[in-house]
Amino acid sequence: MGAISGQGSLFADAPGFRGRLTARLKALAAAHIYLGTSSWKYDGWFGQIYTPERYFSRGRLSHKKFEAECLAEYAEVFPTVCGDFTFYQFPSAAYWQRLFASAPASLRFAFKVPEQITCRKFPRHPRYGARGGLENSNFLDAGLLSDQFLQPLETFRERVSVLIFEFGTFSGYHSFVSDLDRFLGALPAGRFRYGVEVRNRELLAEPYFECLKSHRVAHVFNAWTRMPELDRQFNLPGAFTADFSVVRALLRYGRTYEHAVAQFAPYERIQDENPAARAALGGLIERERELQRDTFIYVNNRLEGNAPLTIDAVSGLV
Repeated sequence: MGAISGQGSLFADAPGFRGRLTARLKALAAAHIYLGTSSWKYDGWFGQIYTPERYFSRGRLSHKKFEAECLAEYAEVFPTVCGDFTFYQFPSAAYWQRLFASAPASLRFAFKVPEQITCRKFPRHPRYGARGGLENSNFLDAGLLSDQFLQPLETFRERVSVLIFEFGTFSGYHSFVSDLDRFLGALPAGRFRYGVEVRNRELLAEPYFECLKSHRVAHVFNAWTRMPELDRQFNLPGAFTADFSVVRALLRYGRTYEHAVAQFAPYERIQDENPAARAALGGLIERERELQRDTFIYVNNRLEGNAPLTIDAVSGLV
């Protein structure tokens, strides 16, 4: 964790900001609109969302204490959070116990399903080791998902807002919809809500949307480097495929993840305001509030530089 000396000066009105944001998000949650962030352990939010003194040990800020306990303070402001970490692993039962014990029962979680299920071919990247470039034999394996992810999570089902299947960009996508249809049909019915997030813009058409609709699964609207911008996705015919909605505001169109990290870390402030994304999210909130439909919106630091400030701006539009 980076040093925090002087960070309070970046946000001198932190108590006023936090109070205003908490009130706005509470009012929206009462109308079934839930706004939160992608992940939560960011020291760039000290003096804004997090109070440094809560994580002191022996007179010094403890990174270990912050990581273990900050979710409780996060939940004092936000009604929901997206756990991206589950994309990289099947958490153990003990991990689930610790995670849910670290936050109040009111906090609702979205989790990305492990890439062991959603990755068709492992990328050629150092973290994949010898698997890089190989086909994934567990791609869309409903049995593995149920045994290693759904069943251990079942105890906490009431605290899970949605499980997200994120599919990265891939070639040979023409059989994807039929494969996805079989997979969704094999999942346990009526236990969890599911959303599907794709990165191939070519898939955003009737066959894909009808597949999701037939299984009552949400298309996850996503702001990402090569996907249509949010307002365009919201206006696609048939794009609202379930009785709830999910949005992940991740990146400005055309900006890569690596560029965003290099430009925005440690995520202390807005560095590149995105009025179009803000307006699209504000419009969606108004629409969904009228329909009284559960809507989960997750904002990433890498959209503008600081997710809490982006959420504050969006919530101020409605």
